Amino acid sequence: MSIEIAPYYDPRLVYQKQPQVPATASKNDDLRQAFNDFVGQTLFGQLLAAMRKTVPESAYFHGGRTEQVFRAQLDQVLAEKMAEKSADRLAGPMFELFMLKRP
Repeated sequence: MSIEIAPYYDPRLVYQKQPQVPATASKNDDLRQAFNDFVGQTLFGQLLAAMRKTVPESAYFHGGRTEQVFRAQLDQVLAEKMAEKSADRLAGPMFELFMLKRP
C-alpha cells in the first residue's frame, strides 16, 4: 500500500516577485500574438467560409437568416480556437521569417 503525500504549500512562494522581462521581449510577445491571431484567423476564416459554400442548404434543417448570422459568429469563434491551437506550427515559422526581414 502506497500513500501519496501532497506537495508542501509555501505561501511565501506565491508572493515572490517575478523576474522583470525586458521591454523588447514584451513587444515581441505582443507582436507575435497579433501576428498569430491575424494569420490564423485569416487562414481559418477563409477555410471555413469556403467549406460552408460547398455544403448545400437542407430544406428541413435550414434556419434562414438567423442561422446565417449565428453561423458567421460560430465560424469566427472556430477560427479563433483553431488559430490558438495551431499558432506554434502555422504562424511561428512565418513570424520568424517576418522578424528576420525587419530592420
